[in-house]
Amino acid sequence: MPTSTATRSVAESSPAPELEQPLPHPQRLKLASFNIQTGISTSADQDYITGGWRHVLPSRKRLPNLLRIAQLLRPFDLVGLQEVDGGGARSQHIVQTQYLAEQAGFSHWHNQVNRRFGNIALHSNGLLSRIKPDAVHDYKLPGLPGRGALLARYGRSGEEALYLCVLHLALSQKARLKQLGFVGELLHDLPYVILMGDLNCEPNSPELNLLIHKTRLCDPVCEMKTFPSWRPHRMLDHILVTPGLGVEKAQVLNFACSDHLPVAMEISLPEHLALGHHGPLDGTLRSAAP
Repeated sequence: MPTSTATRSVAESSPAPELEQPLPHPQRLKLASFNIQTGISTSADQDYITGGWRHVLPSRKRLPNLLRIAQLLRPFDLVGLQEVDGGGARSQHIVQTQYLAEQAGFSHWHNQVNRRFGNIALHSNGLLSRIKPDAVHDYKLPGLPGRGALLARYGRSGEEALYLCVLHLALSQKARLKQLGFVGELLHDLPYVILMGDLNCEPNSPELNLLIHKTRLCDPVCEMKTFPSWRPHRMLDHILVTPGLGVEKAQVLNFACSDHLPVAMEISLPEHLALGHHGPLDGTLRSAAP
């Protein structure tokens, strides 16, 4: 069963960056998905060995890397994050999703903790949004504990809602097949869906073919290599959409601040989808009860 939690807004005391005046009901959205590796910069294979300690211990380079990531994400409307730390000691107890929301000027954020390593690390998915979701649900994915799906709904349910699903799938194909089978059942009858994340599999893999068979989702781009960031030759990071959403642009961003490269997409929405206020219209960042 999902856990439903209220989406948080960044605190009123946080400084608000300058934002352009957006339309109240945008018909285009800029999307991004990024496995940020908890703010660890990796630029070669040997960094996994020489820098492996940064996965469990604090590093003074982590915060500057998060600031760079926040700057990259400022132009986007909806962002899915993977490998985020939810406030462990290794990140100096900073909830990285919240920190990125504050630094990049997003008015709403949601952090989904999927795996805890004591007080050291809280392995999470994250959502940054300039539009307030009507609901956000956290689902545990089948297989070994530690993988989850974050599902946000914008608008009323059914034909008048847009759904955004953020995923980080397992390393084994057997587990991914189970996980995408579960996600396929979750999304199969929804007309307007965006699915994004580090899926750990490539286009035309059995796992993605299973998901596409079970849902209306399609992969609009099949030649975007995202991993490893310093010599990308595999497409592990995806943004999939249902046919009712028009894809205007899709690209991999040349931004090597993790072992994955971020992917970005601009989509157009059907006119009847009214998603609510788009960003803080008065330039302030509002708070909301968690």
